[in-house]
This record gives sequence, structure tokens and C-alpha cells, in this order.
Amino acid sequence: MSELTVDVITSLDGYGAAEGWPGFWGMEGPEYFEWMASEPTDYTVLMGRKTYDLMSAFAANGAEGTGPLDAQPKVVFSSTLAEPLGWRNTRLVSGDAVEAVRAMKHDGVALHTLGSLSLCRTLLTAGLVDRYRVVVFPVVNGATGYDNMYAGWPDVRLDLLDHRVFDGRLQMLEYRPTVLDGPPDAPAPA
Repeated sequence: MSELTVDVITSLDGYGAAEGWPGFWGMEGPEYFEWMASEPTDYTVLMGRKTYDLMSAFAANGAEGTGPLDAQPKVVFSSTLAEPLGWRNTRLVSGDAVEAVRAMKHDGVALHTLGSLSLCRTLLTAGLVDRYRVVVFPVVNGATGYDNMYAGWPDVRLDLLDHRVFDGRLQMLEYRPTVLDGPPDAPAPA
């Protein structure tokens, strides 16, 4: 069975983006980009429609960093998109994402998400996520943040698998998540 890794970037207070801030909060650096470029790409990319729309537009315009994604197999989950999709190597799944990903995991190909917070939350809640990898940017977006990463999540215990610091300020934390029914010492429901 293959592994599913959820990859996200976030502000310290858990936002995926903030109004008026540039991409990567303007804090990306050479070590971070070198790490991203050195990561294996032998996996299928999973994304929702909003992320697909954004990233396929970047790829169509030749944005830096989208070249490797162009060649990778991609799956977009959407009930509003229709075939044919414009971004090559992309397959559309309009049915149940949980069932589709569960079947993909049995195929033996590694899976990684790209953006797609609601998809990530759905897959985590279903117990399908094997690795949760977050790069934390040293900024708090209390006033301007949107797309709170953890809104709507169940309780989750995270066991640290790996960690790293890039460019002296960005922290990569990789965990094995375990979805909990509640706090660890809570009595079992009757």
C-alpha cells in the first residue's frame, strides 16, 4: 500500500495565505527552493479544483517551478470541472475523493497533496494521511490571514518523523498523524 503525504505551508498561527502578503510571505530563500527541487517527484499529485485552476494557470504561463509538476501525474477532484482538462497528465475524479484515494493507495503509487485545504482535511478525517509535512513561515497573520489550515479538523496526535530549518527561519516539520476521537484521557463514548 502506498503512502499519502499532505504537504502544506503556513504562517505560525495556521493560515495558508494572508490578504496583501506575497507568496511564501516574501520569506522564501535559496535553501528552501533547493530542498523543494531535490525532493523526489515519483508520486501522483492530488488537488482540488481551486488549486488546479491556480496551478494550471501558472503552468500555462510558464511560471517558474511548475515545469516538474507539468510532467507528473495529477488528479483533480471536482464536481464542476469537465473533461478534457487543459493541464497535461491530469485526470479528473468527480466522485467521492475518499473512496478514490483509498483505491489509489492500493495501487502502490505514492501520493502527495498540493494546496487544497478542504481535500486535505477530508482525507485526514478519513484516516488516509500517512505523513503530514508543514513548512512554518515566521509570521503571524491574525488580522489578514485566511484559509486557516486547522479549521474543521478533528483532534489529531502528531508524532514527529523529521524536522529541518531552511534559510535560518523556515521550519519544516514532518509528522505521522493519528486522528483521535477526542482528548487522549477522555472516557470512551457509551
